[in-house]
Amino acid sequence: MPAVLGLNFHHDTSACLIVDGHIYAAEEERWSGAKHNRSSRAAGLLTSPTQSLAWCLETAGLTPDDIDEVWAPAMRPNPPTGAWVAEERAELSAMLPALLTARLNLISHHTAHVLAGYLLSGEDHAAGLVIDAGGSALGTDIAVGRERITGYDLRPDRIDRVHQALPLISPGRAAPQRAHPSLGHFYRNLALRVIPPGDEAEGSMMALAAHGDPDRFYKALHDVLVLGDNGHVHVVAPWGSYDTDTPLVLGDAEWTAPSAADKPLELRADLAAAAQRVFSEAVIHVARHLRHVTGARTLVFSGGCALNSHLNGTLAERSGFDGLFVAPAPHDAGTAVGAALFAWNYVLGQPRPSIPEDADWGPTPGLVPDGPLPADYRVVRGLGDRLTPTVARLLANHHVVGWVRGGLEFGPRALGHRSILAHPGREDTRHRLNALKRRASFRPFAPVALAEEAGAWFIGEGDPFMNRVVTVRACRADRLPAIVHRDGTARLQTVGRQHTGLRRLLEEFQKTTDLPVLLNTSLNLKGTPILRTAEQAVRAAVELGLDALAVEDTLVVAPGVVHQISEPLAASGVTP
Repeated sequence: MPAVLGLNFHHDTSACLIVDGHIYAAEEERWSGAKHNRSSRAAGLLTSPTQSLAWCLETAGLTPDDIDEVWAPAMRPNPPTGAWVAEERAELSAMLPALLTARLNLISHHTAHVLAGYLLSGEDHAAGLVIDAGGSALGTDIAVGRERITGYDLRPDRIDRVHQALPLISPGRAAPQRAHPSLGHFYRNLALRVIPPGDEAEGSMMALAAHGDPDRFYKALHDVLVLGDNGHVHVVAPWGSYDTDTPLVLGDAEWTAPSAADKPLELRADLAAAAQRVFSEAVIHVARHLRHVTGARTLVFSGGCALNSHLNGTLAERSGFDGLFVAPAPHDAGTAVGAALFAWNYVLGQPRPSIPEDADWGPTPGLVPDGPLPADYRVVRGLGDRLTPTVARLLANHHVVGWVRGGLEFGPRALGHRSILAHPGREDTRHRLNALKRRASFRPFAPVALAEEAGAWFIGEGDPFMNRVVTVRACRADRLPAIVHRDGTARLQTVGRQHTGLRRLLEEFQKTTDLPVLLNTSLNLKGTPILRTAEQAVRAAVELGLDALAVEDTLVVAPGVVHQISEPLAASGVTP
């Protein structure tokens, strides 16, 4: 029984175990409660995926001695000597059970990223593109630096690195100075100047961009982000780095992170729109180069910048590819999946897993605790097959329902296993949910739709992992106001016939409303990760004031909603 393990020890700490082709994967934040697992990281550098690793092994019924290969992405940013690989391996090994240390090997951060997409894409030949803030060290010379933008030519028998962005070096009084070509840092740098503290900066800026006029600041930002021959991207210093102290001067105004809240929303929206445009143009510029170099018809996109779903909606079309596959978890947690897949496919020679329709690779929620619930919420247990039509009826009546079923999603987005669901037909539902989740009012919510029905409602290709923005058909928009963004788009998740979390509920909802679409957002509290357990979900449902919560075959119902389910449940012999 072959078994391989992939581990990520950095932010978005995670573990992935593959046994006989079955994927078990989980993120440490779901146990620590610290989003991205940042605040729990030792000295801000490394932390062991202790709980997620323990869950993977326990659920698969394995011990460390049963693991054939252990791989992890390297991330030592400034290697002092050529011995850095051995030093980093020793540092990571110290956080592992003794039986795993001898098997630990390192793979580059960007290679782990790209394989987390390529080896699940079903494609034999693909171009790979990874863009993030920074990855593994490329060498010891100051002119080499770290992975920032990396292009690959991917085939079943090789992984060729065909494009690598390198820093520009200029003389300095004390030492050579580097200008980092990091599009990830560029986007975050701008986002911190546009979005006040309290919201996820990058995602909020992408949402705000739809409300702005990119032309106001486009020329100024275009001069900061310079595109050259052969896919070259140059980010003028210091905008491709961590530097958030240097003011960005535009006209007679200075933009700094502390002053973001002082700028009018309209002005911030205009800068967000310009940042989104120049960022997208830069990614498309690199992708076009990869299309020419590799001759591949499909692009696999990964890294933190691949979370930019607005870009992803048009990336393939605008860069000359026939198709785009975005890794199910393109952020850093996904590098554990890529490392495990590398060991499974390339090292052990095992067949690639089938193309996933879901990422329910984590733990099940457990049971709703016994005993009375706060705020007079009621519990109805043992509903079995009656639960789904009951929830569909609640949703059809415009109630907001938590939905907790099956394995926890791996990745940053709720995919129908730890979700809050709602009818998409009223705009005030969006306002209510933004208030409940304490989000900025300009942020949109995502639709989830039956895959075979999506084309009648949306223009463009969604995917099962909510990674792409599509256009809502104008003739349908008035029926979906809760999920239509300011620019007429929506970040669409499609649900195929194999999806265990949402398929039957969407079918029941369509029978009742003639809509094959629901609003889907993550079940979590402000500033916390997606919730893992039934007990956490119940507490969140009460605190958020949800109308109901479905946990496996149990329904938790707010007191003002109980009467609406009495009739269908009584007909089935169940008394709430």
